[in-house]
Order: sequence, then structure tokens, then C-alpha cells
Amino acid sequence: MSPHPPSRTWGLAHPPGTSSVAVRERARWRWPVLASLVSTIPAFYIELLEQLPTPLATALYLSAAGMLALAVWRVASHLDHPRQHLRRNVLDLALIAGLVAAALLPASIDSPASLAVRLAVALLSLVRMVWTLRPWITRGGLGYLLLVAFAVLCFCGVGFWALEPRVQTLGDGLWLAFTTAATVGYGDIVPSTPAAKIFAVFVVLLGYAVLSLVTAAIAAMWVETSERRMEHDILRQVHAEVGALRAEVTALRNGVPPPPG
Repeated sequence: MSPHPPSRTWGLAHPPGTSSVAVRERARWRWPVLASLVSTIPAFYIELLEQLPTPLATALYLSAAGMLALAVWRVASHLDHPRQHLRRNVLDLALIAGLVAAALLPASIDSPASLAVRLAVALLSLVRMVWTLRPWITRGGLGYLLLVAFAVLCFCGVGFWALEPRVQTLGDGLWLAFTTAATVGYGDIVPSTPAAKIFAVFVVLLGYAVLSLVTAAIAAMWVETSERRMEHDILRQVHAEVGALRAEVTALRNGVPPPPG
């Protein structure tokens, strides 16, 4: 057994026997894979809305599947145990199969089964993208997390602006994105089309995660301040007791009896 447990960086595990070449290969394919997975977002809505030719959505799904498969193969080719590497990356293999299926199935608006498959692929893609960006999402302090939350909110607001007919301005889209992500739901603007409702599901999942990170960072900041204050109080008390003990020892050495109490 290897003394170091396998770690994960961008969705693919580090099996035993990982070489530096494989690590560099993994880093080289990180952003192309992420870009191809992001392209599946418009592909999903192209199929759902039928506002653009479906061959474009098919091409986007197939290109994402090909990019991910090529990345997995390139990393595995530099490992001592490529089959073990594939077994450890079930998510990527399932995502590749799902992307190919999403490209070959009929349009979502005509087939509930196709819509279900594409929804599952979208969820897997979201998990894969969040896992890839996890080091960049969680690496900073409160200011960095607020910036990430604002970027996610803007992205979701633009999505609602494009998908929901009742959203007339970008400001309305941002407001709907915030109320959806915060699970407030005032009801002044609500998703009314199937595309907007499906988008709202992903906004809740993504926005709730980001807002949870922000609130956790705020709570950690307050807890850290309280702990630091307690540490200062304890250290001050310890210094006072050590000073009193030192005075007693000095008095005993000089033959002076210590004061009572």
C-alpha cells in the first residue's frame, strides 16, 4: 500500500504510480476540458428551446465528450496503471457516455427521456466544473469569495435575462437570480417557461453553494476574532500568575515571607 493516499485536483484521481509527466498532462488539459464542459450549457438550451439548429448542440456535446475522453486517455497513457486510473475516474467515464448519448438522442422538447438524460448530464457537468474550479473558489478570504459570489450572480442574472420572457432588464434578471439563489422567492418575478425553471434549479444548486461559502467565511472571521480575544485573555492571566509566582520565589530567596493570600 502506498504511504500517501490518492489525492484529487481537477476531478481525476492520482492513482499510485503517478509521474510528474502525468501531473503536467493533467494540468495541461484542465482548461480545455473546462471550456468544453461550459459549452454544454448553451447546447442544453439549444435543444430545449429549438431556437438554433440542433446540429450545433450535437456538435457541442460531441466535442465536449471528445475533449474529456482525450484528456483522460492522455493522462492514463503516462501512468504505470492506466486501468486503475480509469476505475478511479468513474465520473469522467459516465460523463463521456452521457455526453455522447445527449448528442444522439432526439430533441428534449419531443422526448421526456431525452430531457431526463440531458438533465443528468448537466448535473454531472456541473459537479465536474465545480470540482475543477474548487481550488480557485475556496482559496481566498472573504473579499475573494464575495467577488466569486458576485460573478456567479451576474452569470445567473444574464441567464434569466436570456431565458425568462418576464425579465425585461438585466437588473430584473439579477434580482431573480439573487432571490432564487438565496431561496427567498418573493414572487414578484418567477420563472414561467420550462427552460427558465430548469435554469432556476441549477441557480439554486450553484448559488446556494457559493452563498454558503460566503456565510461560512463571515462566521469563521467572527469565530477567529473571538478565539483571538480569548487567547489574549488567557495569555494575560498566565503572565500575571507567572509574575506573581516569580515575586514569591524572589521573596523566598531573600528570606522575606510572602504576603498572605
